Amino acid sequence: MTTALPATMPTAPLADGDALVLDYLAALWAASDDLPPDLRDELMRTVSDYVAARHEPGADPGPVLSRLGPPEQLAAATRRGFLPVHLRLPAPAPHVPPEPRVAVVGGGAESAALALLIGGTFLMPVISPAAGMLIATGSSRWTPAQKAAGWVLTAGSAATAFLAVLVLAGLGVAAGPVLVFGYLAACAGSVVAGLALLTGVRARP
Repeated sequence: MTTALPATMPTAPLADGDALVLDYLAALWAASDDLPPDLRDELMRTVSDYVAARHEPGADPGPVLSRLGPPEQLAAATRRGFLPVHLRLPAPAPHVPPEPRVAVVGGGAESAALALLIGGTFLMPVISPAAGMLIATGSSRWTPAQKAAGWVLTAGSAATAFLAVLVLAGLGVAAGPVLVFGYLAACAGSVVAGLALLTGVRARP
C-alpha cells in the first residue's frame, strides 16, 4: 500500500513545484512511519517550517536540505526520543548593512569653537577667532591639516586686514570706510575657516 503524506502536514508554505523539497518530505514521512502519530507529525511540522524559513522560492533548496541531513537520520534521532538541536534553531536574520556614520558636531567644545569662529568674530574680531581656533586645535574631530588651514585663514585675514587699513589710511582714504573694510576683512577669514571646519568635521570615534 502506498503511504501518502497527510494533507495538513506542512504548516508553512513551500515553493510551488519544488520537487526536491517535496521528495525530501516524502522520504522523511516514509522513514518515520513507525513513530507515534503525534511525534511523527511534530517532526514533519518542524522540518517543513525549517525548510520554509530558509529556502527562498525559486532558489536551489539543496544547501538547506544538506544541512538537514538524510531523512533516515532525522527519523532515527527522533525515534531515540529527541529532535536534532539544529532543527530548533531560529532562522538566521537577514543581513542588514550598517548605516553610514553621519559626521555631526556633538561635543560642546567643538560647537563652541565653531560659534566663536563664525558668529563671535563679528562681536570680537581677532580675539574670538583666536579663541575658537585654540579650542579646535585641542579637538580630535579635525585633522592636523584642517586645523592648520583654519589658523592660516583666521590669522591671515587679520594680518591682511591690518595691513590694508594701514595702506588705505596712508593713502588718505576716509577713516570710516577704512575701518569698515578692515572689520569685514578680519571677519571674513574666520567665517570661512569656521564653515570649512563645520563641513569637514569627523564623526566621533
